Amino acid sequence: MAAAPVKALSVSEQIQQLNTARKIVLENAAYYDRIVKGILPIIGPTSPVELRRWGADFLAESLSTPALTTRDKENLTVAILGTLRALVDSPNEDPLVLKASVMAAASAYPVVVRWIIHNSYHVESWELMTAIKSRILQIWDGSVTPVKISCIKFAQRVVLAQTASNGLEPKYNGLDISLSMIPANHPVLDPRLLEAEATGLLDRMLGVLQDNSSDALLVDATLNTLSVLVRTRPGTSSRIMNAVLNFNPLKLANSPMTPRNKVLIKSMEKTTRMLLIHLLRRDPNNPMTGRIQQQVERLIRSRAEIFDEANRKRALGEQAAGNYSDAKRQRVEIGPPQLQVQPLAPGPQSLAAVFTLTKDQGLQGFDVTQVPAPFASRVNVRTLIGIDRQILDQAIYTVRSRLSALYAAAVPVPPATSSAEINAETAPLGVDEEDDEYEPNFFAAEDTEQILNKLDSAPPEEPPAQTADSTSLATLGQFKLPPPPALGPESAMRAGQVTASRIFGPLSILEEPTLRKTKAGINRLAASSYDRDSWLTLITRLATRSSAGLEDGDSNVKSEDAGTALDRPRMTLSNTIREMLYNYVLEDWRRRIEVAVAWLCEEWYNDQLTKRSKVETPLHYETWALRLVDGFISYLTPQDKVITRFLAEIPELSRALLGRLKALCGDPTTVQLALTTLLYLVMMRPPVREIALDTVSEIWLEYEEARPLAAKYLIKWRPGFIESHTHGAAMEEGSSDGTPNSNAMVQT
Repeated sequence: MAAAPVKALSVSEQIQQLNTARKIVLENAAYYDRIVKGILPIIGPTSPVELRRWGADFLAESLSTPALTTRDKENLTVAILGTLRALVDSPNEDPLVLKASVMAAASAYPVVVRWIIHNSYHVESWELMTAIKSRILQIWDGSVTPVKISCIKFAQRVVLAQTASNGLEPKYNGLDISLSMIPANHPVLDPRLLEAEATGLLDRMLGVLQDNSSDALLVDATLNTLSVLVRTRPGTSSRIMNAVLNFNPLKLANSPMTPRNKVLIKSMEKTTRMLLIHLLRRDPNNPMTGRIQQQVERLIRSRAEIFDEANRKRALGEQAAGNYSDAKRQRVEIGPPQLQVQPLAPGPQSLAAVFTLTKDQGLQGFDVTQVPAPFASRVNVRTLIGIDRQILDQAIYTVRSRLSALYAAAVPVPPATSSAEINAETAPLGVDEEDDEYEPNFFAAEDTEQILNKLDSAPPEEPPAQTADSTSLATLGQFKLPPPPALGPESAMRAGQVTASRIFGPLSILEEPTLRKTKAGINRLAASSYDRDSWLTLITRLATRSSAGLEDGDSNVKSEDAGTALDRPRMTLSNTIREMLYNYVLEDWRRRIEVAVAWLCEEWYNDQLTKRSKVETPLHYETWALRLVDGFISYLTPQDKVITRFLAEIPELSRALLGRLKALCGDPTTVQLALTTLLYLVMMRPPVREIALDTVSEIWLEYEEARPLAAKYLIKWRPGFIESHTHGAAMEEGSSDGTPNSNAMVQT
């Protein structure tokens, strides 16, 4: 019997199956590679438009998902470049398909750049990506607005990938791919051409702002892409900031104020203002902070003036006023609001009565202490914002008048006394005053010592007796501030972190020396001159010596399961400075390798003093040396000799430090760098020769691809090592095959 023909699925049924596949990959990211490669034939340019829309959206979603690792994204991106190019090159393509395809290309571009950096032999993928980029830049201006917004995002990713970074962006998010990763002699990528292209693309993006465009969608899309560029690409910040500060989002205010124009003005003004405020918060030490603050204030003031003027009613004309002159009911002029306050009753008053401005007995009896303090503060702030200024002034004047009246009533009137009594009381130091005319005497005036003696011998003055009226009045006593709250460990730690971060502030201002200076040695002053080197020396000594002998014996956070020390040190003030110093070195580690060496020299010196003092204080040299090497290795290229210089200059090497070089042998391109570094240490640092040779031997045993070069060094420095291990392996194979080995022959 002939088999029944397979019924073709309709478009809706295919989309239903594709949605099921999408749910599968969302639950388990391991199926992305299989499902994406499986749907590529279904979503090609000749497929129905519904399938193309679904496929383009799914490709954009797959390339931007954080669930995949960088290596998985590289394999996935290289596989779908052909389909992406077909979708982008298709004439008269659906705008939704084109928009999603451009977004997918934006996510794919930095991944392809990273792939080509490490795999220069695969030129086909770079040619496909270049063709996609040319097509996107070609359709940028002539497309509909959604496609233009996607093109702006693609241009941003191109600029990010083709400009030098500051090294502060998080790793593995697409922003860490930059011009700094491309070697100068790369066979496929030319850094100079790529940087020039990125500069042109940035100017094209900023053209929307420079032309003061009124298209709010394009303006907002452009402004939303500039924050990352300013934060992570220092070379573009000045050009971007000048364009943003010169952009006028309120240009449409000169046009008729239609509802559409109001929405456009508010959108562009708010986006511009939010971008400037965000940049102020992220970098308050920016040289352009003053201009940014002025622009923010100008935007707020101009927006308020424009919309207050638009909402204000038009004045009544003379003719219209004449028509209303004979109206039966005249409009009553409403004056400024008045505060009706009940005067205080005569007699003693309490402090609460002085500040009570309401006649409502229910409010007067309300216990405000029952209201939570945070809620009361919010109510007070909202009330003060919305209260009328004249009413507030009247209330202040009323309370002030009440206090003045009570103070005046509290002063007792002195009783009438005779002139003799007045003279006796007011005469200074027992000197009588005459009632009649004043006649000067010419006796010698008393000196300061005589006056002080009389003051000491005079009886103490008794304080005036308090009357019943004065005690009942609301008098204010001596005001004292409450004692500050106790500084707990967490508060002290936060304060220490803020202090440590401020130490690194001058590094952004101080310029690096243009000429190489001669180091003064270990006995140099930390801050002999106010330059970057002196400040860095001060920071390293603050990190290593500031709390020496004051830390606990347990410097690392212990794992509850394994009972071993983790890599994360306990956050003390010194460790906080060390962590910031570590991040500072890794921002531009190729240029700051001297800082890392100087820092480790200080750590080693401090550890040696600690060992001599026989005090149980944690040692830090080995921990931070391992962290620095781990940070360098993930970015090393075959041309980097920095790791050789670093290991040659730090004061002490261990098996753990040299063992980190074995990770380079997993990549065939960096095997020679690892073994050359070890050979240099063997030749130039005899104390670590055996450790370095042990590491070379382990590389020869563990990595098959590194054996030819490792064998070359072992033959010279450890003769007989390869023969012994080769002979031992042969003997083991012989015994496993049933052939009697030498031990068996001896026993027989």
